[in-house]
Amino acid sequence: MNLFNLEDKVILVTGACGVLGGGIAKYLLENKATVIALHYKEDALNETVNDFKKISDKADGFVCNVVKEESLQEAASNIIAKYGKIDVLINAAGGNKPGATVGPDQSVFDVDVEQFKQVIDLNLFGSILPSLVFGKAMAENKKGTIINLSSMAADRVITRVMGYSASKAAIDNFTKWMAVELAQKYGEGMRVNAIAPGFFIGNQNRALLTNEDGSYTDRGHTIIKGTPMGRFGDADELNGAIHYLVSEASKFVTGIVVPIDGGFSAYSGV
Repeated sequence: MNLFNLEDKVILVTGACGVLGGGIAKYLLENKATVIALHYKEDALNETVNDFKKISDKADGFVCNVVKEESLQEAASNIIAKYGKIDVLINAAGGNKPGATVGPDQSVFDVDVEQFKQVIDLNLFGSILPSLVFGKAMAENKKGTIINLSSMAADRVITRVMGYSASKAAIDNFTKWMAVELAQKYGEGMRVNAIAPGFFIGNQNRALLTNEDGSYTDRGHTIIKGTPMGRFGDADELNGAIHYLVSEASKFVTGIVVPIDGGFSAYSGV
């Protein structure tokens, strides 16, 4: 038996139009899974799915807003009608807003509370609501896997990103709580885990970490100094952990948060 075989898995990926979510989706398609991208903008979704279909004809997409329960319910009904099941949900949707970040010349008292709430809504409820809606469909079969995206900002203070940090810390707790709840109520076939990426350069943080000429900013240098491997991560370096967690190789693994960080979380700076 090939414990890592994904050929029969139906995998949903929120945030599949982004750098990390898109990279994960492409990898899973390369490994013969059926991958369904979820995104709230139809044009961006169609462009992404067309790109995915260059890899595999098992790519699909549904318009879905991860913070709107009605939208999620509609997507779940359509997916079940077409595919008959949901095996895996990967909650990769997320992001930040300038007002929820403490600027270089600001203090915590300058944070925009409304934008802070929006960041919490996207990063936390944008994972909780899909987990509840799609997780219920899994629970009816007593088999399914949910993977959340945490962050190094969850476990320690990463300065400036206050709203993002708070939301990702809550993701860690939700992951463990949901893992216990589902295993106890619906059996060992229900698993919930998370990955915690270290520092990867994406569209949202590129200007924060690198200058226009590609050199590191002061913040970029600080992060590299705290990363024993001495570099930022590449998006494809998330794929090994994802493959393990979605496959039968991890069928006795639930409630964990896996750091993928080049040693950042292990290093004291001394």
